[in-house]
Amino acid sequence: MTGQATTTWISGPVLRARAQGGFLLREAVTVGEQRLLGEVVRVARDEITVQVYEDTSGLRPGVRVQGSGQLLSVRLGPGILGNIFDGLLRPIGVGTERAGDDPWVLPGMRESAAAKFGFKPRVSVGDMLRAGQVLGDVSTGNGYAQRCLVPPDFPPGQVTEIAPAGSVADDVAVCRLRDAEGGEHAVTLSQRWPVRIPRPVGQRLPSDEPMLTGQRILDCLFPIARGGTASIPGGFGTGKTVLLETVAKWCDADVIVYVGCGERGNELAGLLAEFAELEDPRSGRLLLERTVVIANTSNMPVSAREASIYTGITVAEYFRDQGMNVTLMADSTSRWAEALREVSGRLGELPGEAGYPAYLSSRLADFYERAARVRTLGGATGAVTVLGAVSPPSGDFSEPVTNHTRRYVGCLWALDVRRAQARFYPAIHPLQSYSSSARGLARWWHSEGCTRWEQLRRRFLTLLEEEAKLERMARIIGRDAMPARQRLVLFCAQLINQAFLRQSAFSEIDRYATPQRQAVMMRLIGSFIDSAEQLLNAGIAPEEIASAPIFRALMRMGEEIPEGDWERFSELDRELAATVRRLTGQRSEAEAGD
Repeated sequence: MTGQATTTWISGPVLRARAQGGFLLREAVTVGEQRLLGEVVRVARDEITVQVYEDTSGLRPGVRVQGSGQLLSVRLGPGILGNIFDGLLRPIGVGTERAGDDPWVLPGMRESAAAKFGFKPRVSVGDMLRAGQVLGDVSTGNGYAQRCLVPPDFPPGQVTEIAPAGSVADDVAVCRLRDAEGGEHAVTLSQRWPVRIPRPVGQRLPSDEPMLTGQRILDCLFPIARGGTASIPGGFGTGKTVLLETVAKWCDADVIVYVGCGERGNELAGLLAEFAELEDPRSGRLLLERTVVIANTSNMPVSAREASIYTGITVAEYFRDQGMNVTLMADSTSRWAEALREVSGRLGELPGEAGYPAYLSSRLADFYERAARVRTLGGATGAVTVLGAVSPPSGDFSEPVTNHTRRYVGCLWALDVRRAQARFYPAIHPLQSYSSSARGLARWWHSEGCTRWEQLRRRFLTLLEEEAKLERMARIIGRDAMPARQRLVLFCAQLINQAFLRQSAFSEIDRYATPQRQAVMMRLIGSFIDSAEQLLNAGIAPEEIASAPIFRALMRMGEEIPEGDWERFSELDRELAATVRRLTGQRSEAEAGD
């Protein structure tokens, strides 16, 4: 029998109630006649504290709180791919054509109604199945195949009944299993799972291959491993959302889960409109069809914002268990942390740094720890890669959310205000960013033919660091007064920035770069740097080197040479060699004349 309670105190999204019966910590409850959804966050003797995920306006002491006996869970199934939901996976009708659906999340609303999908069984009566195994294929009509799995919490059992191929509602049993003790278990196309508990896996695997984004500064300088984590801190207007949208379109993931956590409504509406029109370069269909959008705008209940990223990571793990590579994007975790702070204050908890609760660090760790490349319970290989945007006030990277996040992520893609104001895209600062995965991914780049990748990456970063030091000196004494070798460093760093790190999202040619194209461009720039140092040692001035036509050709190769035109890249290689011979010859003739 589920517990009941009577409300005695209400403050915004938090209420206290006197309990009659037992309640679980993190149990899902309903409040009042509208059956508002809530969660038990504290149990103290005969009193429970509930966090309500809907608007509590109009509630008063005395309303009833009804327990469910179950932890806060969401229903996962084939119908969630390609649709838009709120922070508790309740459908939002914006941009959809689902007949009869209200575009708003109404008070007390639960998950979407059952829908029918195509089912094709892979097992037969008498087969033995264990948790996580595939028992059939599911077609949703959008071209993306999904699988029906035995839920992770089911015991091993023998198939006693299996549905034939055809159209099946996602809440109807398609398979029945009998366990060793004679118990019967029905498997449907959909399943429920608590959002705060990670879904179990067979084995965690090393992340030895990158998740490719098509952005050169990310893939070559600060790569993220498949199943890894990255943080994208940046002040207002530095391009966090634009970068996430670009990565969502071009990254080599099977499914995108986008969590708009506490963002402005008009910004999220623009993103939804764009996703609904963007063409998926992998399939030629709409990008939204392989995307799950969890929209929790800043005007929605603040407590639901706190639950939204757990809902997002649970959805990502569901597709991972089907053997897919999933990329989760949380925009932004700062708004999620603000929700934690507000609810914590109403709970009367002692505040920590900057008013955030003392458990901010552990909550961030719990979230990012769920990213991994794994062998699933069914034996397939899947991965969840997590990208979390952070919005530090005034761009201060020392504030608590950014500071704690840096401890738990493998990559930091720090966005710079000055680069953004200079229209430099992506506005990632190469000296404030890092990737702890880079060394482990060098072998993958070597297998792709870029044998000097690790050496060139280190050299590019070293030149950019030297440039930062020399730029301060140049502003004081002027470039002309600097030694020749220092002026050459500035020219080489300019080439790296403009020809390699800058990438136009509006250019049909340059908005995406394959690893092969990135490797060729990286090698060409590295060859130019080697040749420039050789020419400098021969007595040729840096200005003469930078004025050669090959320098300008390299500066524009990203926007002028399309993917696959390897002959034009070879022409640049030959032109570079010819330039070295010409300048060296001119220098020799000048010395002979003297």
